[in-house]
Amino acid sequence: MLLNLVLPRINVHMSTAIVDAIHAELGAALPVGGKLIDLTVDLGGVAPHDCPPVSHYRLTIRERAWLRRLDVESGDEPAIGTSIALFSTAPDEPLEGKPERQIRVAIAGIIPLSDFGEAWP
Repeated sequence: MLLNLVLPRINVHMSTAIVDAIHAELGAALPVGGKLIDLTVDLGGVAPHDCPPVSHYRLTIRERAWLRRLDVESGDEPAIGTSIALFSTAPDEPLEGKPERQIRVAIAGIIPLSDFGEAWP
């Protein structure tokens, strides 16, 4: 079965997200909880703030699947609803046809270590 992943709306005010890192490799079998992608959401254009309202998130998958196609690269800024990746439930499943549904994901807020510099444990 083919499964799709599109950029979800993480915050009501967001329209895009920046792809910071892709953790999974093409063709890899990802377990439940497997790290897929890190994103940055910048809401600075929504309203004036004293500091930049930037949040970082990690998407992990909630079901076992094989990563068959990546539609984004690190540094891309896809819009909400844009395809990010295509998965299959078998490693050799043909990629023709439409995905049957969205893959189940979990979204976690993260604090990248680089935000704290080299001294952060």
